[in-house]
Amino acid sequence: MPNAAATAAPAALTPALTPAALERARRRSRWTLAAGVAVGSTGHIAAVTVATIVAADLLGEQALAGLPGATVVLGAALGATLLSNVMAKTTRRRGISLGYTVGVAGALIATIAIILRSFPLLLVGTLLIGFGSASNQLARYAAADMVPMHRRASAIGTVVWGGTVGSVIGPTLVPVASGMAAGVGLPPLAGPYLVPVLFVGAAALLSFVFLRPDPYELADETDVHAQLAADAAGDAVEPVLAILRRPAVVAALATLVVSQLVMTLIMTMTPLHMTSHHHSLADVGIVLSGHTLGMYAFSPVSGWLSDRFGRTRTIFVGAAVLIISGVMAAVAPPDGGVLLLVGMFLLGVGWSLGYVAGSAMLSDELEVHERTRIQGAADSLIWSAAAGASLGSGLIVAVAGYTALGILAVGLVAIAVAVFRHNSRIAAAARR
Repeated sequence: MPNAAATAAPAALTPALTPAALERARRRSRWTLAAGVAVGSTGHIAAVTVATIVAADLLGEQALAGLPGATVVLGAALGATLLSNVMAKTTRRRGISLGYTVGVAGALIATIAIILRSFPLLLVGTLLIGFGSASNQLARYAAADMVPMHRRASAIGTVVWGGTVGSVIGPTLVPVASGMAAGVGLPPLAGPYLVPVLFVGAAALLSFVFLRPDPYELADETDVHAQLAADAAGDAVEPVLAILRRPAVVAALATLVVSQLVMTLIMTMTPLHMTSHHHSLADVGIVLSGHTLGMYAFSPVSGWLSDRFGRTRTIFVGAAVLIISGVMAAVAPPDGGVLLLVGMFLLGVGWSLGYVAGSAMLSDELEVHERTRIQGAADSLIWSAAAGASLGSGLIVAVAGYTALGILAVGLVAIAVAVFRHNSRIAAAARR
């Protein structure tokens, strides 16, 4: 028999809704998910912007400055697995709301850690902040469940677009929050960690109140019918590792993992790189705003391109953009703020193309009863790899300099393209 948790959703369409009311409910849920991502990412990005700066201040050195960023990403990996299990057993609404709530607790702990100048306590707080950010990421799959395959990438892009608000507002709140904290006698760097308390808390409340009916109940009719047919046939559910080894799934994972890894590798150390060359926090905020604007504001276009021209073509374009951005990061002079700004913007665009198209491809390749647990496992793998990149970035910069990050990024993208091409060919041959 199928695993009960794995097949818990989508269960059925809400029977009381007419087709028109059903479409309105789906649209409302999609925009609620996007709004949650908007306010949630605002708080998250404000905190992450100063992570390496806080670490260097507490430790007095740069070698381990990437560690808080690594714990954020590690927390996201942990959250992806645990929250997807909560969703599979209950509802998307409860899982997403729980993640945001944990993120608020993490922000409070990080604030206390900065006041006490406790680096270990800071790592606990950033781990929980990362856990909360998993809700931002898993929200895209909830949107994908509510539309047919040919609109899936666009739905994902719409929710990811919510991060545009955070990309613009989050970094700009850093100097404001720092000044307000100093004004009330707190360490200036504690201020940015109070931003998520307000904004991520709003995301938790918004999701819990307005994601009704639950996205599972609003699933696309084709998925519901496929789920019912699988339940009636008593189809066995493959182990997670077996599903993750399918060639088409491997191709999607290669895209998602390397897109996130390359983006994390470069961006983790960019704030510290800039401040060590006498750029102000305002300059850091502008560059990070440009980067995250490329990530999130471009996502609806990434979704449209993926639905219109196919996942594979979009992924290859994204890989090319990532390579260009890596080269620009490698050659940008320390005082070359404009070149670095353009490179970081393109880094965000390349990530967007790969992330949206890769997420849609992953959903396309999974049976409905496999989706929730595999999406969580995939995101956990993505964030675990990115955690290694976040930690390693500080060591790489300490040994070889910031330029080495761009060179390494180019090599990683080239490897991912080779893996994608190989597994895509195997998957295509198996379908013939």
